[in-house]
Amino acid sequence: MTHEPGEVIPPLERRIGLADMVAYAGATWDWYRLHYDSEFVARQKVPAPVVDGQVFGALLVEQIQDWLGPRCFVCELDFTFKSLVFAEETVRCEGTVSEAGDDFLVLSQRVVVVGADGGVDRVAAGPARARVLLGVADGPGAGLGGADGPEAR
Repeated sequence: MTHEPGEVIPPLERRIGLADMVAYAGATWDWYRLHYDSEFVARQKVPAPVVDGQVFGALLVEQIQDWLGPRCFVCELDFTFKSLVFAEETVRCEGTVSEAGDDFLVLSQRVVVVGADGGVDRVAAGPARARVLLGVADGPGAGLGGADGPEAR
């Protein structure tokens, strides 16, 4: 498949509930109470538990992998935090192709908080920039195993 600068990446939208945040904390061993403890959060005068900023990176990569499939390798990802996201809010990852080569893409992305009307309430993370290698079965990441790895041959 050929990609062109300006091509829109299919958006990824996700409501982040408190249960999701606790599961993420467990998976990453990040038990800072601001991310799950409502009483602690209230004492800090914060309106609700705060989504861990690392979640944005995970969602940006998920957006890319959902779009390009298992033979892509995100080799660089940079983004800037802009505003807090709270439990039970919905975020949307948006992006476009900035540069396209035969075996790579450079993407411009951002994470926005979705308002009640479906529009952008505020930017949570952005700008974001990803460099993605477009691989084949024996390309980037092939040694990691899986259905396309050398063990499958």
